[in-house]
Formats: sequence, structure tokens, C-alpha cells
Amino acid sequence: MKHPSGNSSPLTARMLGSSSISAKLTRMNVMVSGLVLLLAVVAFFVYDLISFRQNLIRNLQTSAQIVGANSVSALLFDDPESATTTLEALRSSPDVVSAKLLDNNGQAFAGFEQPGATELPPTVALPHGVNDQTWTTGNRVLLAHRILFEGKPAGMVYISAQLTETRHRALQYLLIAAVILLFCMGAALLISATARRLIARPVIALAETARRVSRERDYSVRAGPHRDHDEIAVLIESFNEMLAQIQDQDRALTRARDNLELRVQERTAALRAANRELEAFSYTVAHDLRGPLDAVMGMVYLLEHLEGDGGETQRQEILKQLGSSTRGMAGLIDDLLNLSRASTLALKKETVDLSAMAREIAEDLKRTEPERRVEFRIAALPPVEADSGLMRVALDNLIRNAWKYTSRHETAHIEFGAVRRPGETLYYVRDDGAGFDPRMNDQLFQPFHRLHSRGEFPGTGIGLATVQRILARHGGRIWAEGAVEQGATFWFTVKSASSAVA
Repeated sequence: MKHPSGNSSPLTARMLGSSSISAKLTRMNVMVSGLVLLLAVVAFFVYDLISFRQNLIRNLQTSAQIVGANSVSALLFDDPESATTTLEALRSSPDVVSAKLLDNNGQAFAGFEQPGATELPPTVALPHGVNDQTWTTGNRVLLAHRILFEGKPAGMVYISAQLTETRHRALQYLLIAAVILLFCMGAALLISATARRLIARPVIALAETARRVSRERDYSVRAGPHRDHDEIAVLIESFNEMLAQIQDQDRALTRARDNLELRVQERTAALRAANRELEAFSYTVAHDLRGPLDAVMGMVYLLEHLEGDGGETQRQEILKQLGSSTRGMAGLIDDLLNLSRASTLALKKETVDLSAMAREIAEDLKRTEPERRVEFRIAALPPVEADSGLMRVALDNLIRNAWKYTSRHETAHIEFGAVRRPGETLYYVRDDGAGFDPRMNDQLFQPFHRLHSRGEFPGTGIGLATVQRILARHGGRIWAEGAVEQGATFWFTVKSASSAVA
């Protein structure tokens, strides 16, 4: 299994740039942290501002009530100095700018101003039945309080305040927010670095692997494993499983393509062989059949023109030659029929005793030429499951070949037997006849090819090709061993052999 190398690639360089996942995660963390901080600061600032104003107004109301209560005697006894002293108590409040005390007639009775103040607070009439009221303009607050004595109005107190403390609080909040923002940015960068290690780098490595697979078409590459058991690990595992499936499918397609190419080659070779057989067949039909047919026509012509008793001897000789020619033609036709049936005839499997079949063929041959001295050695072999008719043709061709090619020897030996090899039984037909040149071994089983001339041994050159086709249809094969004048051995197998030979 291959893994992507650790060297930086152009893809990695681009992904680590502004458009990389890690950069996006960093920006997202900083933006989220900043936004959360900003919202928190704004929320707390608004809350603090509202609370501060409410507290300030409550404090002013309390101060106004205290001033009003302490100023009742000054108002009743017309003592402005005592009222001014009471108002001076407001000087300790940093937010109070000025204060004013009115008598029951609405006339200014006493006043107070912080250093730097330009004017006293304005007077605003309170609605009937309202004793306290507040007006806010920007950062200025104006509070009015009605002074009561024994349930009756005795005067009014006006206090003007400026929310200067709000600015200080805002600056403090901004400073605190800036510090926290810097801290959050640092934390965001740290979190981004961790996220880059845990999320971005595995994803970048996975993208690099996908690019390598796409570029090199190498489906054996695998993405490196992720140490955490999270969604990224599942993604990497699924990606590797997908690559394994694609690799298996690619191998299957390669095997299918190779098999298809092999089948095309086999079909091409079979077509070429069929063309060669067709050419040889055409030649055989044109030559081997035409020759005997011309001889028959010539003999018939001679028979028609023989006259008198003197031609009886010639007539008998012509008839003898005529019979020989017709038998040759019949034999060739039978061989052609056997060759065709070996490829097209449907197999009918049954139990076949090859030893008994070989003995029958040997007896037929002895009856045809009783003068020959040929010794047959036929072993007792177990039966096989095969087509009886086709196996008869195959065995007949092999034994008759042995009979034919030993015909020039005064004595001959023909043997049919079998030997056991691991996983199969090898049958053989052996003779001590003319043999053949081992260099011509590849031509033995080609139809219409002969290794001996017709003058030496008659024949059509079809028999061994027929045997090969019959055995191939039984799942077997055939091959030969031999040498010139040292005999020949034809070995063959039948896949459906039902028993072994010791």
C-alpha cells in the first residue's frame, strides 16, 4: 500500500494560501470571537449605561428629597442662607452640575453651581398631582421635586446633572474590550493551529491523494490513516474503500480486456486454421476426388469400346482398377464425413470398453489381410464415459494407421495400453513401423497434410485431424512420439475416464 509523500506540492501550497481550509478556519474563528466579544461588550455597555442612569436618577431623587426635607424650615422662615448651605451638600456629587430651590410662589430662593457651570437648571412646571419628574437630553439629566409640608406644597427643588461618568465607563469598556479582543485573537490563532492539525491537514492530504490518483491513474494509492475516530477518519476510510473497489474493478476490466484480446487472438488463429483447412479441402476435392473420377470415366470409356472375346482379360483388369478407384473415393468421402461429424455431432455419453473396441478393430484388420504377420498386444483397461461412435472412429484411425505404417515390415507389433499419471490416465497406440520425422510433429494433426507420399502409403491426411477433434470434444488431447523407421507412439487422454490404471 502506498501513501502520499510528505513533500509539499503545488496543490498543498495553493491550499495553504488564502483559500485554504486552515485560513478559512482561522478567519472564521477570529471573526466569530470578535463578533461574540463585540456583541458582549455592546450588551454589557448598554446594560451598564441603563443601570447607571437609573441609579443616578434614583440617587438624584434621593438627594432632592433630602434637600427638600432639609429646606422646609428655611422656606418657612425665609432663610436663604440656610437653604444655600443645604444645597452645598450636593457639591460632593461629581455628576451634579447645579441646583435651584424655589419658594411656593415659584421665585428663586437659593442656588448652587459647580465650578465651571454656566447656568442654573431651568424651571419646568410640574403637572398637578405629580411630585417628581425627570427629563433626559443627551448626557444631561434634569430632575424636579415638589417639597411638601403637612401635605401642602412648600416649594420646588431642581437638580441638573451631567452623565460624565458614562464616558469614563465607555472608555474603560473599550479598553477592556481591546484587551479581551487581543486575547481572543491569540486564542483563535491557537485554536486554528489545532484545527489545522486536526482537520485541515488530513483534508489537504486527502485532497492531494485524490489529485494524485486522478493524475496518475494509480488506484493502489491510499490516504494516510487519521488517528482520531471522528468524521474525518470515516471520510478517509470510505475514500480508501472506494479506491479499493475502483482498483478491483480496474483489475477486473484489465482481466476482461486481456481475456477478450486472447479470445480474439484464438478466434483469429481458428479462422486462419479454418481458412487453411478450407484451402486444403478445396485442393483435396479438386485433386483427390477429380483424379479417381477421371480414371473411372476413362475406364468406362475403354469398357464401352472393347470388342470381341480377346478383350475379356483387359475388361477384368479395367474392372479391378475401377473398383480400386471407387473404393478410394468412398474412403475419402467417409473420412470427410467423419471429420465433419467429429465437430458437429452431439455427444451421447455412455460406458465404453476401449479394450474390446480395439480387439474388434484388430480382428477386422486381420481378416482383410490374413497373410500379414502382425502381433497385437491389447491391455485390459477400465471403461470410460464417452460417445461410443466417435471413440470408435478415433481408435479405428489410430490402429489402422499403425497397421498401415507397419505394412512394409515382414513382422510388426501393435500395442494398445495406458499408464497412470497424477490426475489423469494416458492411453497410447504404439507400433514399430515406418515412424516419422520428429521435426514434422506439428503437421501430424493438420487436416489434409501428409508426412509420406501416396506412393509410400495411401491415405487422405484427414484421419489424425479427426482424432484430435474427437478427443478435444471429450476434454482430452493427443500428441505423438516417434523417429524414422523406429515406430511411433500416439498418446491421448479422455477427460471423462471413470477409473484409474495402475
